[in-house]
Amino acid sequence: SARAGSAAACQGCPNQRLCAAGAAAPDPEESAELRERLRSVKHKVLVLSGKGGVGKSTFSALLARGLAADEAKQVALLDIDICGPSIPKMMGLEGEQVHQSGSGWSPVYVEENLGVMSVGFLLSSPDDAVIWRGPKKNGLIKQFLRDVDWGEIDYLIIDTPPGTSDEHLSIVQYLSATHIDGAVIITTPQEVSLQDVRKEINFCHKVKLPIIGVVENMSGFVCPKCKNESQIFPPTTGGAEKMCQNLNISLLGKVPLDPQIGKSCDKGQSFLSEVPESPATLSYRNIIQRIQDYCDQHQLQEEKII
Repeated sequence: SARAGSAAACQGCPNQRLCAAGAAAPDPEESAELRERLRSVKHKVLVLSGKGGVGKSTFSALLARGLAADEAKQVALLDIDICGPSIPKMMGLEGEQVHQSGSGWSPVYVEENLGVMSVGFLLSSPDDAVIWRGPKKNGLIKQFLRDVDWGEIDYLIIDTPPGTSDEHLSIVQYLSATHIDGAVIITTPQEVSLQDVRKEINFCHKVKLPIIGVVENMSGFVCPKCKNESQIFPPTTGGAEKMCQNLNISLLGKVPLDPQIGKSCDKGQSFLSEVPESPATLSYRNIIQRIQDYCDQHQLQEEKII
C-alpha cells in the first residue's frame, strides 16, 4: 500500500497499442489502407464536447445540411456515438439499412450530395441498447473509415459522443494517417458545461488535434410573445466568450435557443430550411461559413507546404 499510485498510469495495460498515450505507432499496413480509402475526402471535421446534452448531434446534422445546401459540394456525416446514435432520427432516416456492395458499405443518402453512416442503421430496433466494451467500439469505427464507400467527398463531418475516451482516441488515431482539418467544440454557457469542455480542449492539445473553434449553444432565449430575452443557462463565469479569450481559441458563434430546433430534429427535417429567418438559423449560417473559410485556408496552407 505504501507504493500505491507510484507506477505509471499505463503500466501493464494490454490496450496501450490502441491508446493515444501508448508509445507504439499505428500499424503501417493499416495506416496505408485507411489513407488510401480516405484519399478522396478533402476536409475532415470532428464535432466534440466533453459534456453530454449540449447539442453536438444537432450541430453535426445542421452543419452537414448547411454544407450540402451547395449542390456542388459532396458531404458525408459519420456518427460514431456508438451507444447513443441519434443522427438517423435527426436526418429523417430511421428504419433505413446499410447495403453492402463490392466496393464496401454504401452510406444512406438524405440528398444526392449528403450521405450518412451510423451504427443506428445496423440495429434491428431504434430502442436496442449497444452494450459493447472499448475494443468492439474501436473495431466498428475502423470499419466505418475503412469499409464505407463514400466516393469523392468535400466534407466528412464526424459526430462524437461526450467525453475523451475510446471513440475519441480511436478516431484521432485512425485519422492520423490522413489530414484532419480540426475539431469544432460545442458548449453551453454555464460553468458546469465549460468545465468539461476545457477537458476536451486539453485532450485536443494532447493528441495534436487542431481546434477550429468553439460554438456556444443555447445562448439565451427570446420569448416569441413578449420579446424579452432570458438566460436559461446563465453564463456565471463569462460563458464561452470568456473561456475562448482565456485559452486563445476562436469563438465561432452563439446559437440562441429556439423550440423549433428540437421539433425539426424529432421530425427529421432541416431547421435551416424550415425556419430560414430565425435568429438561430442566421447564427448557424454564419458559423458554417466560418468553418468553410477555415477549411479553405487550411487547404491552401497544406498545398503551400507540399
